[in-house]
This record gives sequence, C-alpha cells and structure tokens, in this order.
Amino acid sequence: MDTLRTYILRLVTVAVFMVAMTVPTVQARDFVVVIDPGHGGKDAGALGDKTNEKTVNLAVGLKLRKLLNKEMKDVKVVMTRDDDRFVTLQGRCDIANKAKADLFISIHANSIDKKSPKRKTINGAAVYTLGLSRSNANLEVAMRENGVMKLESDYSTTYQGFDPSSAESYIMFEMMQHNNLDQSINLAQAVQNEFVATAGRRNLGVKQAPFWVLVKTGMPAILVELDFICNPTQEKFMSSASGQDKLARSIFNGIKKYRGSNGKTTIAAQSPVVANDAGDNEDAEAETSAPAAAQGKIVYKVQFLTSDSELRRGDKRLKGLSPVESYRDGGLVKYTHGSTTSMAEAQKILKKVKKSFPQAFIIKTRDGKRIK
Repeated sequence: MDTLRTYILRLVTVAVFMVAMTVPTVQARDFVVVIDPGHGGKDAGALGDKTNEKTVNLAVGLKLRKLLNKEMKDVKVVMTRDDDRFVTLQGRCDIANKAKADLFISIHANSIDKKSPKRKTINGAAVYTLGLSRSNANLEVAMRENGVMKLESDYSTTYQGFDPSSAESYIMFEMMQHNNLDQSINLAQAVQNEFVATAGRRNLGVKQAPFWVLVKTGMPAILVELDFICNPTQEKFMSSASGQDKLARSIFNGIKKYRGSNGKTTIAAQSPVVANDAGDNEDAEAETSAPAAAQGKIVYKVQFLTSDSELRRGDKRLKGLSPVESYRDGGLVKYTHGSTTSMAEAQKILKKVKKSFPQAFIIKTRDGKRIK
C-alpha cells in the first residue's frame, strides 16, 4: 500500500512540474528611460570659446546612462545618439515613442546672443516642460533649439509647414497640453532641485516652452539646459569631467526621486482665480459648490490646464470655462474646475471639461491640499 501511495505521489509531483513548465512566465516590464543628447554631427549647437554644446550634451548623456545602468538594475536605457552624429528632431521623438519610454530626458546647454552684454556672465540651470509661455525669453530658447530642423532637407514638408523662427508658427501649440504634463512637471522639479543641490547651479527654475521634442513624445518628458556655455566659467565646468559627473548625477538623482514618489506630490492649498464672466450659470455654480461639511473629506476637482504664470480674466486659454481655481506647484500654475465630494459628480464634470480640454483629469484634495 505504501509503495502504491509513493508511486501516486511521484506521479502527481511530475504532473505539477510539467504544468508549471508549460505556463508562460510573466516578467515585469523594464522601466525605459530615453536619453536624448541634443544636437550632434553637422549640428554643433551653441558654441563656447573652447568647446560646443553637442560635445557637452553627449558627455553628460553617456555618464547618465552609466549611472542608470549601474544603480537602477530595472531600467532599460535607450539613447537617441551615443556618438557624434546628426539625428533629426522628429527622429528623436520616433525613437522614444517606438521604445515605449517611461521617461524622455533631452539634454542641452544654453546660450544667448553674441551682442548681449551679459553673454560672459549669465549663468544658471533650467528644466523645461511642454507649454506656451508668454515669456519672450522662453520662446527664444525654444526657437533656437527647434531651429535645428532647418538643417534637414525639405524640413517644411517633414514638419508640416512649421517654421521654428516664426512666432506665428507657435500659435498651433498654444492650446496644447501634454497628457503627461503633470508627471513631467514633477520630474522637472526633482531634477531642477538637484541641479542646485548637487551641481551647485544657479536656480533658474522650472519653465514651459514649445520644444518640438516635448510636443511629439508620448510620455513624461523634460528638456534640461545645464548652464550657459557662452559663459567661460560655466563652459569650463560643463566641459570638465567633474562638472559632467555632477550634472549627470543631478539628473540621475532627480529621476530616482521621481520614481520613488511615483511622480506624486502634495501641493499647497488652492486659491481662487478671477473667473471668466462668460460661462457663469447655475450649472457651474452647482458643480463648484463644495459643501462646508467637506472638511476632512476627499474633494474631487478636474485639472485641465498648466501655465507658468497666472492667466487674466477672459484669457482665451481658459476657453470660456468658469469658474476656475488655481494652485502653484514647482513654479507653475495649475488650473482646476469643479469641486465635489462625489466621484460620480466629478466624472460628470470631467466629461464636460474634456470637450474643450481632452487631457483633463480628476484630482483628489483634502482640506485644500492635493493628495494622490
């Protein structure tokens, strides 16, 4: 009897093993980071006295890849270029989108006009996310970086008539909001903080501008300006091995902090913005009348727009939506509509807002602070 029982147990064990062998193993997907060293090949980028932007960008990008490969074992790194070659702006976007990247980091060095009296003294690091700023300085930076497309043959056809040097061309981006903008801003703030703390850079803040590589990538994306290569002191820092190590480490630390929090932040209390008069009605009042009894409870709002400055009454970017509230986060202003303790009601508000702002989404707040 014991022999029969042993035989049966062996058969069962073999059967279980065979079944286990036939079940496909599900492996966790790699976290994909695309590193985009700006410029390259025939495009030198901004020029310093002794080096150029493309060289600095590549050196920092390669050091960042090394850090990610060594210290984040679950990360797969994809480079848009890992040598001195020219890659089109759209080509860079295509690489990121094809890789189904989780993050896109475009690396650049800043500069200003040769005639500027500040050319040899200006300094500081900045991180950009997608957006149309009313700042002429931000637009000028985007124009310079987007101007690379003019090195391509028949660029007008490739970029559908977009002229990087014409302010009018950027109107097409005015209402555009990246679906991943909120996460992009969180990443940008984390990296910007590290540029100051780790690399000792002057803090120029998180900014918004319509860079092509941010417009056409489908994941959280930032463009960093390491410092001003036109300033001999900053050029020396960026071209040195120790300076490049610090800059790469800053970006790495920012990515690490972003991942550690899953891009989540708790923000300051929201404050009302002057409402656009056109659009005030009973429905709007009903949607935005959060009861006083909501203290301590979850309150849902619909976030629909981000700007680097407060919008004035009647600003066309609000598209007539009213009333709206805003809160500051990482130097940017984020706009919301509606306030309710009911998720079902929030979904109704979202459906309405999405007609004008397809990228809108619901956020949760408690006692005036956003939570995730």
